Amino acid sequence: MKRNYEGLIVLNTAGKEDSVDTLVSNLGREIEAEGAKLEQIDRIGKRKFPYGSKGLSDGYYVTYHFVAEPAALDKLRNKLKLNAIVHQQHYQVARPAHLKKVKKAS
Repeated sequence: MKRNYEGLIVLNTAGKEDSVDTLVSNLGREIEAEGAKLEQIDRIGKRKFPYGSKGLSDGYYVTYHFVAEPAALDKLRNKLKLNAIVHQQHYQVARPAHLKKVKKAS
């Protein structure tokens, strides 16, 4: 059964600031190569880490919204662990849009 996912990926762009768009689109293609259907990419931008992380002081944050099978997500995680550009990755099941609406207090 396919599920909606949000994947927050922090990219190591040290020395690659001019090609961030290319890096983001290449990761999108890798997500689709694992059988996921990419729906949206949100470029959050470059943020400083509150503390040094693996020798880095900042990273470029990107959120990918996609639909995939749980097995495809496992394959994607393992594949991106080997990618030197991916500094950190976190995935969660996204709530459908009709459930995200906030009810007004009466």
